[in-house]
Amino acid sequence: MLRLAFAALLALHGAIHLLGFVKGYGLSEVAALKRPIGRVAGALWLLAAAGFLAASALLLASSGRWWLAGLPALLLSQALIVGAWSDARFGTVANAIVAIPLVLALLQASPASLGAAYRREAARALAGVARGAPLVTEQDLEGQPPLVQAWLRRVGVVGRPHVQGFRARFHGRLRNGLDAPWMDFTSEQVNVVDPSARLFRMEASLRGLPFEAFHAFRGREARMRVRAAFAVDVVDARGEQLGQSETVTVFNDLCVLAPAALLDAPVRWTPLDARSVRGAFTREGRTVSAVLTFDEAGDLVGFRSEDRLLSADGKTFERLPWSTPLRGHRAFGGVRLPAVGEAVWETPRGDLAYGEFHLDGITSY
Repeated sequence: MLRLAFAALLALHGAIHLLGFVKGYGLSEVAALKRPIGRVAGALWLLAAAGFLAASALLLASSGRWWLAGLPALLLSQALIVGAWSDARFGTVANAIVAIPLVLALLQASPASLGAAYRREAARALAGVARGAPLVTEQDLEGQPPLVQAWLRRVGVVGRPHVQGFRARFHGRLRNGLDAPWMDFTSEQVNVVDPSARLFRMEASLRGLPFEAFHAFRGREARMRVRAAFAVDVVDARGEQLGQSETVTVFNDLCVLAPAALLDAPVRWTPLDARSVRGAFTREGRTVSAVLTFDEAGDLVGFRSEDRLLSADGKTFERLPWSTPLRGHRAFGGVRLPAVGEAVWETPRGDLAYGEFHLDGITSY
């Protein structure tokens, strides 16, 4: 909603600049502009209008590069306003409003931003993924518990390449506590099986204040960074406890988003009953476990682990049961995956559903 409102402001601001063009070229009388405007100045007013309108269109198209049109338009607009101060000085107020998200967009596009760090690390991780993986066969499923075999067949892994990595995109909402407000987010992540890497980047906003987060888990080293307004670090966590939690997350990623990768992952399965199995997953010397639950049709509908740790600030950690209820299974590129997942902490005050993730797309390698 804020994006649409700001795009409308840019368009309106651009349209107002057309008055300078109209007066400069003598197309009509403009009572609000009493000072004379020549044809050259009129052309510059038109150019500023075009810049604001282009920035509005790029913003509506969800382009992160809207500032490429917005910045020169803003600078030109303010120069023209100074030159016609007695008539156009109130345009400075609109330019000041435009300048705030423009500065945020420039910070977001900076090479020092978390988004830039994510893109560099993701490109490096995917560059090491070999192409042309062999196809999964029925023989590859042998040795897995019958419930796991049935699940992998239902997912559709047989006859498709072994998964060595993937890139996934989500949208959804998050909150920090039972009584905390929800904030909308979009995210992208890249996972590589060997050498294991998980890179997750998220953008969110709370009451108009933007946040970005970057989780990087390579080898045994895990780091989580969160910034407000693309400039102020509010969380910078790392260490053994974070690595423990991220190991659970990697196991969850493989089960939910890349089941075929489990065939090549160090997982020991223990059947529990007709609809559940326990998996023990080892990564870089850390072993975590989770119970996977399936519905009557054989779709994965639950993942629950007691090996993940809750931390709000990246400094203090509390071990609590963590689960991801799943629903809306459908085909993504020929593979059947859940379209919607929740993230839930089982706290002493009750279950905290703190995240809702909608899968927008996934590419496997």
